[in-house]
Amino acid sequence: MKTSASAIRGTPKTGRTTTRFGSSEPIVDTTCGTVRGVLQEEIYTFKGVPYGADTGGANRFQPAKPIAWPGIRDALDFGHRSPQDSRESGSSFASFIDPSPMSEDCLALNIFTPSIASAGHRLPVMVYLHGGAFRGGSAGAPFVNGANLARKGVVIVSLNHRLNLFGHLYLGNADGGKYIDAGNVGMLDIVTALRWVRDNISQFGGDPGNVTIFGQSGGGSKVAVLMAMPSAHGLFHKAIIQSSSSALRQATIDEAERNTYYFLAELGLDRRRLAMLHEIPAAVLVSAMLSARRSAGRIDNYRPVVDGRALPCQPFEEPAVRLSSKVPLMTGWCENEQRLLFSGTPAIFQESASEALSDTARVLRVSTPEAQGLMNVYHRSRPADTPGDTYCQVLGDLRYRRTVLGLAERQIQHGGSSVHVYLLKWKTPVRDGLLRSPHTLCIPFAFANIDIPGGITGSEPDRYVLQEEMSEAWVAFAHRGNPNHSSLPYWRPYSLPERSTMVFDSKTFLDTDPLPEERSAFEAYPRYVPAIGEG
Repeated sequence: MKTSASAIRGTPKTGRTTTRFGSSEPIVDTTCGTVRGVLQEEIYTFKGVPYGADTGGANRFQPAKPIAWPGIRDALDFGHRSPQDSRESGSSFASFIDPSPMSEDCLALNIFTPSIASAGHRLPVMVYLHGGAFRGGSAGAPFVNGANLARKGVVIVSLNHRLNLFGHLYLGNADGGKYIDAGNVGMLDIVTALRWVRDNISQFGGDPGNVTIFGQSGGGSKVAVLMAMPSAHGLFHKAIIQSSSSALRQATIDEAERNTYYFLAELGLDRRRLAMLHEIPAAVLVSAMLSARRSAGRIDNYRPVVDGRALPCQPFEEPAVRLSSKVPLMTGWCENEQRLLFSGTPAIFQESASEALSDTARVLRVSTPEAQGLMNVYHRSRPADTPGDTYCQVLGDLRYRRTVLGLAERQIQHGGSSVHVYLLKWKTPVRDGLLRSPHTLCIPFAFANIDIPGGITGSEPDRYVLQEEMSEAWVAFAHRGNPNHSSLPYWRPYSLPERSTMVFDSKTFLDTDPLPEERSAFEAYPRYVPAIGEG
C-alpha cells in the first residue's frame, strides 16, 4: 500500500476502526502515514508513532525532518529512548524503568484514547513530557502509562525526544550557521510533536483546540520552556508543572559554550572539524559527554540554551511570562522532594548537627551563620527531624518549593489566567517510611497508576482516595482550566498574600500559605541557579 495523497499534502483521512482476527485493531490515517494500534480494556493504544525522521547521521544536531511511510505501520511498542547514560534510567522502583532500547531514531509518541470516532464530541488532550533533567528519561516507563488516565475522558499523548548532547549541544554559528539550532533541537522536537498533535489528534478523538501540556521534574521545566518559546505559542492552551526544580534556569550562551569546549576537547576535535561529529557512533559521544562532565568539574549545562532565537529569554523573565500569560497554570511540589535522591546514601539522614550544618553551607554556598539560621527555622517547625533530615528538607525546598512558588507568583503578577497551587504531603510507607513525600510521588497519583507493580506508593488503602482526588483534578483542569471537582474542597486560585494551596494528604484540605516561616526564610535567595553541582 502506498502513502496516501492526503498524507503527502498534510491532511489525514478520516479515522477508521476495523476488527481483525477476532480482536479490535484500530487503524488511523495521519499526516505521516497509517498506523495500527490495539484496543485493550476499552482504551485504544498507539505506541511508538513517529513524528519525525531518524535524527542520526546527517540529521544529527539538526531540527527534526519530516517522515512518511507507505502501507500500515504497527504502533504496538514504545519507541526508542534517546541515547543517554544508562544510569539516568535506572531505579530501585521497577515501574520507573523503560526497557526500550536506545537509538537516535527516537522521535515517537504514544496515544491513549477512549474513542477514535470520527464524529461527535472531541476530548481534551493531555501531552505528557517526561522528567530526567534534559539528560535522561523516556515516555515508556510503566508509571506514566496513560491508559488509566484516558479512562477518565481525556486523550493522553506522551513522547520521546532528543536529550543531553543530542538535544542541547550548542554550536552557535559554526560552519556557516549549519548548526544554529543545535543547542535547542531537543525542545524543538517537542514543538514538532505538538504540531503533529494539532494536525492529527482529532483522528484519535482529541480536540486540537484544547491541549494541556504537563510534566514532572525536568518535564515540568520543559513545560515552562515551551511557555517561553514563540514557536510553541498557540500549540497548547493549559499547563501543569509538577515539581520543577531550580534547574528551570536554562543555559546562557557562555555556559553552553563551556560545555561544548570540554566535549570537543574530549573527542580531540575543534569547531573546524564538526563534520566528524556525524560519523562518530552515538555510544562514543555519550561516553565522551560523561568524561567531559568530569573534566568540567561535574558541571553539566546540557539543557535548553537562551540563544535569542528558539528561546529568547529565561522562562521566568517577564517577556516569557507575558507570552503565556493567558495560559491557565497548575503547579505544585511534594513536601520532601530531596529524600528520593538522598535515599541512595541514607547515612545523610543520620548526620550530626555539625556535619549537616557544614553540608548545608557548602551546597547552598552560604556562610555558616546563614546556614545555621535556615536550619533553626526548620528545626522550629519540624522538631522531631534529625539534623540530616533538616539539611535534606532545606535543600529540597530551595530547589523545588521555591521554584514552584516563584512560577506561580510571576504568573499572577503579570496578570492573565488563573494559577492553582498544590502541595503533596501524603507519606509513602515504602522503605519503612524513609522517603516520606518524595520527588516523583505525584506521578502515579496523577496518572491513576498506584496499582502498577514496582511502584512507590505502597499498599495503604487511603491511597485510593488520594488517587481519585488528584487524577480527577488533573482531568478537570484539562477540561476547563480549573482543577475543582466534587471530591475536593473548593480550590481557590493562588493569590498574594493569601497563597491558597491544596494540600493533598490522607485528608485533603485547602491551606493558606503552608509553613510560612520556611517559605519566608528563602526570600533573600535566588530562585533559579546555574547548573553548577547538578551534573
